[in-house]
Order: sequence, then C-alpha cells, then structure tokens
Amino acid sequence: MTKHMIEAGKPATKLKSEALAVLLERGLVHQSTDLEALDKRLNDGPITAYAGFDATAASLHVGHLMPLMTLRWLQRLGHRPIVVLGGGTSQVGDPSFRNDARPLLEERQIAANMATIRRSVERLVDMDGPEGALLVDNAEWLNEFRFLEFLRDYGSQFTVNRMMTFDSVKSRLDAQMPLTILEFCYMMLQAVDFLELAKRHDCVLQVGGSDQWGNIVNGVELGRRDGRKLHGLTVPLLTTANGSKMGKTASGAVWLHPEHLSPFGFWQFWRNTADGDVGKFLRLFTELPMREVERLSELQGAELNEAKKILATQVTAIVHGPEEARVALEQGDALFSGDAELTEPTHTMALSVLAEGVGLLELVVASGFAASNGEARRLVEGGGVRLNNRVVDDARRRISSGDLGANDRLSLSVGKRRKALIGFE
Repeated sequence: MTKHMIEAGKPATKLKSEALAVLLERGLVHQSTDLEALDKRLNDGPITAYAGFDATAASLHVGHLMPLMTLRWLQRLGHRPIVVLGGGTSQVGDPSFRNDARPLLEERQIAANMATIRRSVERLVDMDGPEGALLVDNAEWLNEFRFLEFLRDYGSQFTVNRMMTFDSVKSRLDAQMPLTILEFCYMMLQAVDFLELAKRHDCVLQVGGSDQWGNIVNGVELGRRDGRKLHGLTVPLLTTANGSKMGKTASGAVWLHPEHLSPFGFWQFWRNTADGDVGKFLRLFTELPMREVERLSELQGAELNEAKKILATQVTAIVHGPEEARVALEQGDALFSGDAELTEPTHTMALSVLAEGVGLLELVVASGFAASNGEARRLVEGGGVRLNNRVVDDARRRISSGDLGANDRLSLSVGKRRKALIGFE
C-alpha cells in the first residue's frame, strides 16, 4: 500500500470534501492510505472515524492532542468520532519504536487509568445525543478471543514478510534489539480493532500518530480481505521549530488531566512557546479562523507575546474548559507583570526522583523555560535562573530533597516574569 505523504496546506489534488480540506489547512494530515478515495468518501456523506489510546498511564499527554483535534474537527464538520480506550491492548502495551518492554499493568490499574482518560476525552469531543461521539473499550471483543481461535481466524491474514517492511519493525532490527512475538501480535490486535469497529459501528477511518502507520495499514488490509473499503490517516510527529520532539520533558509528559498538571501549568507551557512555533501551534491546537491565525502568526516582538497568550488560553479552554482558561489567563497576567507569586504547583514530579538528584538544566527544560539543555545552560550561566528566589549560575547543579521548601515544593524562575512552582509527591 502506497504511503501518501502530505505537506500542510498543500494538497496533492483539488479536494472535494470540506473535512479533508480543513484538516490539511490546519496541518493535521501527514499520511493517508488513499487520499483521493478518502476525499470522495468524506464528500459522499457523514462517516465514522476512530482513534485509539492505550491506558498505560493515568492521563493522556499533549502528543495525544493531534489525533483528538482531528476527531474534534471531523465532528464539527458532520462526522462521528469514536474514541477507543485500550482496555484489552493496554494489557500488553504497544511496543512500536520502543527498545524496552512496557511494564505490565493489572486490570485494576488499567480501569483506573481509563476513568481519568475518559474525563479528558469528554472535554475534547461531544458525547451527547444519539449522534454524539462513542467511547468504547476494545476489551469488549479482545477479551472474548481464545488463543487458538484467534490464530485460526486471523493468523493466516498476516505475513511476517509484510510486517518486516514496516518502520516500527525495521527500526528494531536495525538497532539489533530483540524482536518478540509481541511486536507482531500487537499489530494484529490493532488491525482486529479496526475490523470490529467497522462491523459494529460502520467505522471506515482510523486516525493515529505517524508511528502507528504500520498498524493502521494492517487494519486497512484486513478490512479489504473482509470486503470493506477502509482508510487510514496519520497526523505528523509533534516537533518544535528546532526539530526536537514536543511534549516530553525530564519530568515526563505534558499531561492533559488537571491532577497531573494544573490548568495554569498547562497554560504556562503554551505561553512559553518558542517564537517560531506560534503560528504552527495556533493552526494545530486552536479553532481560531485561519485568517486570525495568519494575522497572529505575523506579529513580532512584544505583540507576539499577546499571540502566545491567545494560544495558551485557547488550548487551555479546549482541554480544561473556558473558566479554567480564564483563571489561568488572569494568573498569568499577574505573574508575567511581576505582581503575584504562585501558591499552587504548576508542575508535579515524583519525590523519588530526588534520590539521585535532578539536574538543574533538566528542571528548567521540564518547566517549559527552555527547549533544550543547551538553551537552559545559557540561561543558567547568564544568571537568569533563580531557585527558591536565589540566583543559581552553576549549570552542573543538581537538585536534592534538601532543596525543597514547605510542603515539598520548589520555586523556579527565569527572569522576572517566568515562574514555576514544582511540587514533589
């Protein structure tokens, strides 16, 4: 199956469907299994599309916003989204592009993770009414399979030869890392998910990250063998202007759930966006009209900071709600003007990480004040970083439990206006 690579805003052919035109304009399309056929299907009438998320953590993170915003736009334009929570696949975890095995989770932990993830998903897609988004658990069908029956029904539908052509497998082999049966079985499970959703809900499109391409293609091909025309679409890898992967920090991911990252911490993450990323992130993560996005993207200097505030407030409103976004904006205005101090943590880290110490540079990056350790080093050596209100100019400084203040908290600031309060639990 040919991989159709897409450049944001530059479709290969004139499109007929509004939905695909909008997704391309916003930069939410990276690959498609058959762009012209998908365009025609979307133009023919409403479709059902899905994206899946394993419950291997207690919250989704900012990287998951890409497929979720894609579903959100599809719903706004008349199509029905399905969000699949992997109660079944989370029991093994997706090994794609990983060099180590995911820790196995107990069913009780998976259920707890799914409950918190659901609350974030309900913010992003409308689940009300008969045509509302569906939230389903793939354990509904995967837990029903017996091993020999599964091999009999689906084992012959997949070949090792074909799977060896996918990047997720080739990368493991190129790195000379062990390649287990789990790698192949997970591909099969995700393909079966797509076919089951097609049978149960007439779902014809799967949306996923670019690292899911091989898994998505397997589902499309399995559907074809069942006489169904299915489609796959991937969103781009989320990167910053300097090419680094966005959304992962030294303290973990930029979480969507407020118990893992406060709404103000989330707002501040976006407020600290690098200048070169503002236009891109306005397209991807807000629903502002493109004319307004283009206007804001052209701002320079101090005016660009206003665009960053708009970006932060818009994304926070989508993820946490308008009221939380309003409060975060007010708190941000006070902090950036130097008129207020933080009273609640903006970031949370595990207390256990202090056992061996956390590097100051890592902490600056984790708080969103720098995009890389190199940038953090320049800030520290320039005397611009304060730890517990004291300037720290030693880039080799490590943070230990002895640095914590009251309530196991640590204040970190860059300049006079960028501040973080880090809580350790």
